[in-house]
Amino acid sequence: MPQSDTASEPESRPLPAAAFPASPAGLTAAAGPAVAPARDPYLLYLGRLGSADSRRAMQVCLDHITRMLTGDRLDDATITGQSQPWHHLRYEHTAWIREQIDQMDWSPAYQNKHLAALRGVLKEAWKLGLLSTDDHQRAVALAPFGGHREPAGQHVPDTVIGALIAACDADRSPAGAPTGAGLRDAAIVAVLDACGLRRAELVALQYADYDRARRMLTVIGKGDKQRRIPVNAFTARRLEAWLARRGTHRGPLFPRLTRGGTVRTALDGRPWQMAPQAVRDILAKRTEQAATTPVRPHDLRRTFISNLLPQADAIMTARLAGHASPSTTLRYDVRPDEEARDAVERLRVPPVASLLQDTHADRQSP
Repeated sequence: MPQSDTASEPESRPLPAAAFPASPAGLTAAAGPAVAPARDPYLLYLGRLGSADSRRAMQVCLDHITRMLTGDRLDDATITGQSQPWHHLRYEHTAWIREQIDQMDWSPAYQNKHLAALRGVLKEAWKLGLLSTDDHQRAVALAPFGGHREPAGQHVPDTVIGALIAACDADRSPAGAPTGAGLRDAAIVAVLDACGLRRAELVALQYADYDRARRMLTVIGKGDKQRRIPVNAFTARRLEAWLARRGTHRGPLFPRLTRGGTVRTALDGRPWQMAPQAVRDILAKRTEQAATTPVRPHDLRRTFISNLLPQADAIMTARLAGHASPSTTLRYDVRPDEEARDAVERLRVPPVASLLQDTHADRQSP
């Protein structure tokens, strides 16, 4: 999550009168299903999102809003937006929700994510015929939150990347041979660093997605959008070392491994795919071994974008990162302040000379 959800709760203030028939103070989780699951705007909205990460993020936002409406704590996981009467919300209620969000110590981007989730679930209610067009248009007519915060995450120095891969290389069998986990994890770190993939994109890679002759990865990103990313020579060597151990059979490029470091396979012989969380676990393990500061997968993605921007224009960087808009890509720039200072120092120095230096001499001439 971009921002912590443990911030102080907004000041308690009741909803406008008659917000929901079940309770004038808000939604009531114990009141039973308001709509059938097949016509639940909450489930339909989350179901149409393109990735598991998007579904997870927007579910958190909708559940936050639900708990605001019910008066429960934001971290009360027993209260969710499923089966709640979202179609009862009107403009006075959504304006109240916006006011509650505004009181939270969240970044403007995270506040706007909650508004986007609210608009999304209300649009599903409208498409289901549970909300009239006029009521829907009024309910979603909410001003976005303004302001700017520095991007979350960190820039990962090359020294830390090298230390992570060195920790993988140090993973050896009693006989001194590289382990399967060490070879796989070194290739994973190299690909995350050099290609900037999301966790879900990395674990979804198949063997056939890597063109070994051309050193190209074919990636399926958010919204089922395909892109091709070139692999540099260093990363290609790490991939080749891993593939020499993995083999050339079909299946995930980075499968799950047994405790002994061999590829874990299903009954049909196909390798098992890792879960996205496993990528974070791998980085946590290797950062601990390398005695570096914690590194998350998205830190490597931000670092890839930050390193690429000076070498390519924003449009090319957005294409390689799988962003629909370069403006999104620019928000990922986490280059350290030292680089900005160096760039400013490289600017030209103006010549210090008066433009009027000859005027005085002219006045002295006969």
